[in-house]
Amino acid sequence: MNKQAPNINKPRTWSWLLIFTTSGTLICCAIPITLVTLGLGASVATLASSAPWLITLSHYKGWMFASSAVLIGIAYWAVHRPGRTCPSDPVLAAACNRADVWNRRFIMASGVMWLIGFIAAFGLPLLLRL
Repeated sequence: MNKQAPNINKPRTWSWLLIFTTSGTLICCAIPITLVTLGLGASVATLASSAPWLITLSHYKGWMFASSAVLIGIAYWAVHRPGRTCPSDPVLAAACNRADVWNRRFIMASGVMWLIGFIAAFGLPLLLRL
């Protein structure tokens, strides 16, 4: 009889929340700053008038970056915590290893997106003041 692991391939809610919050840092800060730098300020104005919630996100960017950093830290700990092992059953072990690879990719992508957004939101304005 072939054993199937129930819900082991299904993404966890925290991984979607992780991607959502870190992509929010890009949407609120990195993309508009990049567009303005490239001389596409009218595009940013159109985007802001089409999606006014982006202005709200940018007003609370400190909280947004802090909460997404905490989520990335929790996710990193959950994947790399000591004593974390996969089951000994071959089917479950294969599914666990596959999920582990994807979790590490999610965390890496989220970390890169967060870093790009952080540099665009906080690093570049500091450099421009110098």
